[in-house]
Amino acid sequence: MSEPTRDIIDALAGIRAGSALDAVRAKRSTARDNAQRAYELLLHPTAPGDVDLDERRAVAAFVALLHRDEAIARHYVDLLDGQDMRCAVEAEAREAAVEGPYGSYPPGPLSGEDTVGPLYRVGEEAHAQLGARLAAALEHAHLLVFHPRDTKSEALGRLVAAGWSADGIVTLSQLVSFLAFQIRAAIGLRALAQAGEAA
Repeated sequence: MSEPTRDIIDALAGIRAGSALDAVRAKRSTARDNAQRAYELLLHPTAPGDVDLDERRAVAAFVALLHRDEAIARHYVDLLDGQDMRCAVEAEAREAAVEGPYGSYPPGPLSGEDTVGPLYRVGEEAHAQLGARLAAALEHAHLLVFHPRDTKSEALGRLVAAGWSADGIVTLSQLVSFLAFQIRAAIGLRALAQAGEAA
């Protein structure tokens, strides 16, 4: 496993060692260490299991690109093996770009917040290039990012039909959830770091 040598959230947020924000993060060392370990287990595992490294990193790059933060997206795109895969994932992220989030609540007081939005599907040419498994994974990742209230059994059925095992689906969901946390944390911490420099 090629593990990173620096805390990834610190790196993505631009937190300098010895800075005031570094000291603040050090006070929550358990949370910091757990987030780093989750990154290593999900993106740099010694035993990838039912989701291979290429799949994990392609989904991560796609999700990062959907969040439209250039530095974070670049980190994950750079993990991809081969220019063809990089170009394919970047092209799909451009096709899949929407605002969101969308979805419907169960009928009730929150129904007024229901928002209809497009569902992303990988095109035929990209499907052939990426393969059925990865194409289904990107579609599911997009659903989790932009339609979290619309994830139903049919969505899981599409993954199963594409060859995803139950363990693989759990790993895929963990990966997307972790990235949502990590990306938001890094963007927020970067804003704090920049505000501290400007003060």
